[in-house]
Amino acid sequence: MITREDLAQRCETIERAYEFMLAYAAQGLPGDSGSQTGGQLREMLSQAADVLRRLPVEYAEFINPDHVPTARQLDAFRRVLDRDAADSLAAIELVLAQRSISSQLVDNLNASIHLRALLTDLFLIDEVLNGLSQAAGGPSNS
Repeated sequence: MITREDLAQRCETIERAYEFMLAYAAQGLPGDSGSQTGGQLREMLSQAADVLRRLPVEYAEFINPDHVPTARQLDAFRRVLDRDAADSLAAIELVLAQRSISSQLVDNLNASIHLRALLTDLFLIDEVLNGLSQAAGGPSNS
């Protein structure tokens, strides 16, 4: 069974990758070959892609209509998250498929509306789940 903490870890993986991409883009590198940061970039993007492949299913598993009073609304929003995760995954996989990943390419990925929408989705659903947890007397996961 997926837990709230599991979801928080998945989101953290995506956030860390995004933050690393911001730093990588600022370096002005022509490619990732032969650089330590290039290897780290590919690793972080791969980890984010792995999370994105599972995230929609994990949120669907977590949102239980018997335990969440706003399950219908959360499920509708989960479908938005599914689309944004799929679109972000497609963009990340496109970048990973390149022989060389330049800072400019990563800068364009960072600017992708799909990735930004996904991050906003994750922040929004996290706050909603925090509120539900607090209303139920559970621990907060801020």
